[in-house]
Amino acid sequence: MNIRLCLLPLLLAVAAPAFSQPSQPSLPEWDQLTPAQRETLIAPMRDRWNASPEHRQRMYEHARGWQQMSPEQRSQARRGMHRFQNMSPQQQREARALFAKMRSMDKAQRQELREQWHRMTPEQRQQWLEANPPPPRDR
Repeated sequence: MNIRLCLLPLLLAVAAPAFSQPSQPSLPEWDQLTPAQRETLIAPMRDRWNASPEHRQRMYEHARGWQQMSPEQRSQARRGMHRFQNMSPQQQREARALFAKMRSMDKAQRQELREQWHRMTPEQRQQWLEANPPPPRDR
């Protein structure tokens, strides 16, 4: 067998890292970020804060609540937000109405409403939504 053919796998294995995507450098802790890096992270929030004075209280309360969550609760919240963003507008409307209604219920009542919702036909769900509309969006 030709020596070059035997060495080809070895050469490819050695050269592969040189052709691969460069790895992203890990970023330092907050205190070690440069002022420019901090500005990049903060600017979108500052712009949103300044553009929406009527929503500042809600944004502040949301941030405080997020800080008080455990890592698992944050992960669960992120999954829920992602799931909500991928819903159709009708599904989002239903979810907002159900969430608003369930906020005033105890655990047993929430479970009963979930079971009832799954048993409903689309027409029954529409009737329920008309009787229990979602609260107005404050965004």
